[in-house]
Formats: sequence, C-alpha cells, structure tokens
Amino acid sequence: MTKIGYLLPTRENIMRGVHEARPLIDAAKRAEALGFDSLWIGDSLFSRPRYDPLTLLAGIASAVPRVMLGTAVLLPALRNPVILAQQLATIDQISEGRLVIGAGIGADLPPIHAEFKAASVPFEKRVGRMIEGFELCRALWTGEPVTWDGRWTLKDAVVAPTPYRPGGPPIWLAANVDPGVRRAARLYDGWFPIGPTAEAIKAQHALLAETARAAGRETPITAVYLTVCVGADGATSEQQINAYLEDYYGAPADLLRQVQACFGGTVEDVLAFIRSFVDAGADHIVLRIVGDHNATLDTLAQHRTDI
Repeated sequence: MTKIGYLLPTRENIMRGVHEARPLIDAAKRAEALGFDSLWIGDSLFSRPRYDPLTLLAGIASAVPRVMLGTAVLLPALRNPVILAQQLATIDQISEGRLVIGAGIGADLPPIHAEFKAASVPFEKRVGRMIEGFELCRALWTGEPVTWDGRWTLKDAVVAPTPYRPGGPPIWLAANVDPGVRRAARLYDGWFPIGPTAEAIKAQHALLAETARAAGRETPITAVYLTVCVGADGATSEQQINAYLEDYYGAPADLLRQVQACFGGTVEDVLAFIRSFVDAGADHIVLRIVGDHNATLDTLAQHRTDI
C-alpha cells in the first residue's frame, strides 16, 4: 500500500503568529495516532520564515515513536556537510532509524539567492556542493577516519555518532526536471517531485527507472508532494488554494500551479487526485493541507483504504 505522509505547518503557524513548538508536536502525535505513515518539515532561512527543520525533527522524534520523519525539503548546500553529517546521524539515532532526508538544490528565485548570499554560499555552485556534501556525509557516517580534499578539507576525521541505520538515512532528491530525475536515479535513494501533474510524474518515473537500470541500480522510491484542500465544493476549495499559495509564496497562484501539484474539491475528488499520482508510480504521498488541518486529517484517515 502506498504510504501517506503529512507536512507539518511550520511555515503556516509562523504566518499566523504562532511561534510555540508545542502545537506542532501535538499535531505530529495526532497524525501518528490517525495512522499516517510519515511526518515532514520544510526548510527556509528567511524567504519563508519557519522553524529549523533539524532541531524540530529531533524534538518530534522523541515525542512520536513510530512513524517515518523527514525534511520536505532540506537545502543541504546552505550547511557545512561535516556539521550536517553529525546532526543527521544524531537525529537518526534519536529516531532509531526513522529519518529520511528529502533534499533539494533551491529554486532559482531572488529570495532563495538572498538566502544563499546570507549563508556565504555561491548559488551557482549549489548542485556540485550538494553532491559533494552528501558524498562527504556518507563517508563520515561509516565511522572510519575520513581524509578529504575538495570544497572541504579533512584529515583522518571521525564524526560521531554513526547513524542508527547502516549507511546513514536515505536521501530523496527533490527534482521536477529531467536532469534532476537522472541524478536521483544514479546517486540517491528516492525521487521527491512536487508535480505538476500525474501525467508528468508518470513520464519522469519511466525515466527514473530507465536511468537506474542503466546504472545497475534498483529504481529509487518515488515520493510525491501534493497540496490539497478538502471542502464542500471544488470552486471554493480551489479559491482557498490560490489564496494560500499567493500568501505563502508572494507570487501569482497560476504561475505556482504550473510547477506544483495542487487540488481542491470534495473528499471523493481529492482522493481521486491522490490516486492518480499513485497510479503514476508514487510509492509515498506527502500532503500539504490547506484549510482545516484537523478535519482534513480525520477525513483522509477515514478514507485511508481508498487511496
């Protein structure tokens, strides 16, 4: 059965002026009790202010003992990989192997450029920095001395703890374009697109499988990030999504929906929308909810077997 995850509203709570972490931890506990398979946290410095994902995941890992926990998605290029390796290994130990690293390179948009500049990281080098950074993380996760001569320099460095899971937590690469799909197939454990349509996912899933086969690898996990709004009718729910997107990103909804999979409607229509991505090859669905989170979680949990 396809796994279903819930994106915790770390950004939305800040937008509403709620800075306390307890509501997010309570929401995580509630989603686990309802039978959701995974919990996710987004990442941003100041373009979309929110909680630090790694710190919050460590807290949730202690409070929520069973489900998968992940970032949707982390910008690893903003972080020193030696420090990141230690942080991720620590969270993997706290969660006893439930951590998944959803990771991306960052969209080519002015606010993201500003974040990279603030972190003293060249935006144009972010792909190579991410790839090398994760290579270094994986080397450090072995627990053996690491000597490295690249963007970072180490000599016989050992970082502890090692992750709970041998080899370290799986890495799922966020990518909507073909070069990113190929990169996920060759280098990582999962592919984590955000849309925009089930048809596009189906075509790129075929590319993922073909590229992995050519590289002598199994096809990585496919996890799709969807934005949904369950309401009494489609028109009202679609309007809610458009208002949400424009408030969240500060950009026109019609442009955002060209790259993001979003849908609002009755519960039956939303379930059909989700199933279309399952049919396209998704092994895992991560839901960003617009509207009443508790009511939507309850409704989707009641219809879990229909997905």
